[in-house]
Amino acid sequence: MPASDPAALAREIKAAQDHASYIAPVTARRPRFDLDAAYDVAARIHQARLAEGALLVGRKIGFTNAAMWAALGVDFPVWGRVYEHSAVYDDTGEVHCRLGRYVEPRIEPEIVLHFHCAPPRTRELAAILECVDWIAHGFELVQSHYPAWQFQAADTVADNALHGALYIGPLMEPAELGPGLIERLADFRVELSCNGIRRETGAGANVLGSPLAALAHLLEVLGERPADEAIQAGELVTTGTLTKAYPVHAGETWSTTLDGIGLPGLRIVFDE
Repeated sequence: MPASDPAALAREIKAAQDHASYIAPVTARRPRFDLDAAYDVAARIHQARLAEGALLVGRKIGFTNAAMWAALGVDFPVWGRVYEHSAVYDDTGEVHCRLGRYVEPRIEPEIVLHFHCAPPRTRELAAILECVDWIAHGFELVQSHYPAWQFQAADTVADNALHGALYIGPLMEPAELGPGLIERLADFRVELSCNGIRRETGAGANVLGSPLAALAHLLEVLGERPADEAIQAGELVTTGTLTKAYPVHAGETWSTTLDGIGLPGLRIVFDE
């Protein structure tokens, strides 16, 4: 397969996603493979999924936590798509996940925003928040079809920004979370634990300053993309990991507690 053929690349990457298999990084075969080419490949995969009946429900922002950039060989955020089949809603506080369908999965605690109207392209966080009808805490499960998480940013974009699944906790209206929400979305803390042992304490500020700031960045990026890629009313955006992304294994239970934001924590149990 010629590494410069975007249609062939799209078929190869989609097959890896569908069959939980490995592929060699595209940039290792085509050193000039850049972000524009990668987003084109991702769009081709998206169109193939729509043709199969998939339903787009939103976006994910990746690499918003600068603390991870050096380890992953990237230095800026990217974005991907979230589908109905990859989004799981739960208001019980505990979810189960079968790991067999994912490749080298890692867990990311995040904040999810949902929009009742299309948000404007702006750095005014209050204007973005006015378009939000619910906020939730969630876990994104990310994965790498490139062995040992060795890739360049363009590789991740082509592979839907490494999105695997999104587990979404109770939905809360902004008004339920009280006053000063813009500031508290930056200042709140999250404690991430595995099997009851704390692994890391993160903060809203870890995602480009706050989840709303991360969303503002995404809006700027999408403003340079084709109009049909703009965020629409009814979409959600999961805004990036509040801690490092940790490898997960069957038999583990991961949990979070949040302080300073009013959102409940989550527990996720990983099965084979």
